[in-house]
Amino acid sequence: MSNSDRVVLVLGGAGLVGSGIVKALLDKGFKVSVISRDSSRLERLQSFVSPTTKANLTTIVGNVGSEEGAEQAKQDLLKAVGKVTDIVSSLGFSWWQGGPPHTQSLKDLHWVVETLLYSTFVSWKCFFPLVRDDSNCTYTFITGDSFNPVLLLTARFHAQFQLCMKIDTGVATLERMVPGYLNHLDLGETVATLVERRNSSHAVFYVNCPADLKTILLERNP
Repeated sequence: MSNSDRVVLVLGGAGLVGSGIVKALLDKGFKVSVISRDSSRLERLQSFVSPTTKANLTTIVGNVGSEEGAEQAKQDLLKAVGKVTDIVSSLGFSWWQGGPPHTQSLKDLHWVVETLLYSTFVSWKCFFPLVRDDSNCTYTFITGDSFNPVLLLTARFHAQFQLCMKIDTGVATLERMVPGYLNHLDLGETVATLVERRNSSHAVFYVNCPADLKTILLERNP
């Protein structure tokens, strides 16, 4: 199956991490779909990707943070694109976006569980069946401190689960880079390359610095 025949759903694709993944996938010739509850973020994403690839981007306004919303978004997605061959989940990238855990309130913890962790699980439960029964399909998790071993172990029972990339450093645009952070475009290029290769080793990649991305790209296909 060529890249142009593959339709990748990028969950969290309108965010900082996800937008870099979306752009890289489009540049490689994939068709890409993104769901977001915020139509303005989808409009910014449309403006962000390369003009020559914009026709291959499908955006859906929907809420994957609830079971009902995710199911409705799935139906709208299938109506728009017909099929999904690959899924990349970059939801809930960091639990502690407001600072170190010991500085957070109980209210912050509830927000983490209800918004980031819950949406990651609900979206996996809803969308994974789209790729579960086809050995050519993949599901990839991109995560940070919200890495969920239980969800990962559950997914490992299925051959279509490709990999998990756990990021233990910051991610930023070029304009906001600080030493040690990942450029979101470089991260997107790495993820898109892994999706393109369709690794089947159930690998977990740990990324602590920009050099780790280069190491992943240099690795040969298993």
